[in-house]
Amino acid sequence: MLPMACSMLAVIWTLGTITTLGYGLDPMSILVPFLIFAIGMSHGVQMTGAFAGELVAGANPATAARNAFRKLLLPGFVALCSDSVGFLTLLFIEIGVIQHLAVMSAVGVVLIFATGFVLLPLLLGGMRVADSFTQQLARPTPVRDKLWSIVSRCTRFPVAISLVLIAIVGLFWGWQRVDEVIIGDANEGLPELRKESRYNIDTRSIARSFSIGVDLITVIVETKPNASIDHDVMDRIDEFQWRISNIEGVRSTISLPQVARILAAAWSEGSPKWRELPRHSEMLAQSLSSIETSTGLLNSDASVLPVLIFTEDHKAETIVRVTDAVEKYAAELGSEDAKFRLASGNVGVMAATNQVVSAAQLEMLITIYLVVIVLGLLAFRSIRATLCVILPLVLVSVLCYALMVVFGIGLKVSTLPVAALGVGIGVDYGIYITSHLLRARRSGANLERAFLISLQRTGNAVLVTGLTLALGVATWIFSDLKLQADMGVLLCFMFAGNMIGALVLLPALQRTIPGGGDFLIDEDGNPDGSADR
Repeated sequence: MLPMACSMLAVIWTLGTITTLGYGLDPMSILVPFLIFAIGMSHGVQMTGAFAGELVAGANPATAARNAFRKLLLPGFVALCSDSVGFLTLLFIEIGVIQHLAVMSAVGVVLIFATGFVLLPLLLGGMRVADSFTQQLARPTPVRDKLWSIVSRCTRFPVAISLVLIAIVGLFWGWQRVDEVIIGDANEGLPELRKESRYNIDTRSIARSFSIGVDLITVIVETKPNASIDHDVMDRIDEFQWRISNIEGVRSTISLPQVARILAAAWSEGSPKWRELPRHSEMLAQSLSSIETSTGLLNSDASVLPVLIFTEDHKAETIVRVTDAVEKYAAELGSEDAKFRLASGNVGVMAATNQVVSAAQLEMLITIYLVVIVLGLLAFRSIRATLCVILPLVLVSVLCYALMVVFGIGLKVSTLPVAALGVGIGVDYGIYITSHLLRARRSGANLERAFLISLQRTGNAVLVTGLTLALGVATWIFSDLKLQADMGVLLCFMFAGNMIGALVLLPALQRTIPGGGDFLIDEDGNPDGSADR
């Protein structure tokens, strides 16, 4: 109960702190309290597990808490730093809602250190532990011991090489699908809602029945004052509109020159032969005399003349096709007196967002892994041990992108943070397992025995935490909010995949990657190590 209480306290402090900083909860940041609680539980279970092990070894509660703190301080600090950096890399994405998520998550991780590594050991050290409780902890658990005995066989060379080959095949397959990931929305309708929602059904009906719809991109044409009566400027806009109208995915377009054509004919008794753009400024002024700024087709001095483009949908491929055409025609038709600017409207905002996401994703992932590598090298003083922690994370990240392709989930604002969140939390498993494994190796145990000892000390916490996280976010899959359901699918895979990678692939890599000299800073802060046996 103590880890749960400390985790809840971290969540409460986080909510209070972010409120003080002026942040609130939204469909994106509602994820933060759950993540903070989950991370807190992960580290809390590790601490109580180490505390229980010390009690079984004969220590009193105060000594047991002190020893548990000393053993877990370094791996816990490295893991929390990795979590925090993983969240802070989201600041590279210049989208306010994601940056708010990054700040809130990083604040929560700092508070987890206060509750999980300061408060929890103090509470454990002050407990009164009955002898019967210690005896209960010391009782053998046949089922669990059998499970860890089976898992420890992953260090045997035939099993290890088989697992590594399977991982390589999975990595190759996933890498082949990475280029197929869609930047933006893969489906029609409001991306936050499911396809069968009432709103999306209605918008599809509107789009099919009318020449306009709910998906709009507005190209802003910056020009000189009174440009509405300048035939050259109006003709450029008219040509631009005509070209865009013929792009696949464009349902209809509206602009001031188009309206001027219609009204010019109206001033000539509706004769179709006069449905042309007037060449004289006086005729243009007459045609547009009744057009108000409230139409959105011009501003008060006619120095801004928007072109409204209604698209069939806002799928990523449609947005890319239309925006590429806009940029091409803007370059061909633009002049000093007519500058075509992208873009407003909901599709324009999506286009800008997709460009930011596309540019930031690689930089974000590289930064996360570089920081985790540096922290791993500082903690373990071993390239080999660090690679054994990092490579399973890389595999799961690549497979996560492949999963997005399989399920038709686009890479967008709601799914981009998953990579940072998954890596930041997933690295905890590997760090704790590796720290115990290297400590056992330093004591003289061979690899299989050392890994079994590591599983007995930290495997329960990794398994329980991984399953709890995966099953917890799996419930989001049934949410009415599509963005939450997508995050549930991806996070469930990331949490479960990283757990399996730490328990199965990490020891296989320890066996197959050549090298020795696995070092770990001991509890007193001194580097220690032993050659691989």
